Amino acid sequence: MRIAQTFRVARPPEAVFDYVTDETKLASWQTSKTSVEKLTDGPPGLGTRVRERTKPPGGKEFEQVVEFTEFDRPRRLHVHIVEGPYPIDATYTFVLDGDGTSVRFVAEGPLSGLMRVLEPLTKRVMAKQFARYHDKLRANLESA
Repeated sequence: MRIAQTFRVARPPEAVFDYVTDETKLASWQTSKTSVEKLTDGPPGLGTRVRERTKPPGGKEFEQVVEFTEFDRPRRLHVHIVEGPYPIDATYTFVLDGDGTSVRFVAEGPLSGLMRVLEPLTKRVMAKQFARYHDKLRANLESA
């Protein structure tokens, strides 16, 4: 499955990148997160790992461990699912766009079980959820 979205944030790429990679901010824009715990020491960077608990709308809470496997501040971030039931990785690309940032988001990975059988529906539901996250991300950054 692959979902691609592009959105604009009226803040510079450095500010958007730093916000996305700050685990203390994650639940403020990915609102289905019930807890976020950084597992590695130091500032965010290549190899940073975070444990996330997520309660999707109408779904069962699950836990996953994610790792930053590409960290090119402020241009590109790849988040790899190390442990968890849904191996859907994400890549963010940040490009200066006038006085703001154009953000390209791509989520991709294999689905299994019932989610695979219902892929068109699963993809549509996940795309809507990602769009809500990105709207919240934009709102949070632009009001800061």
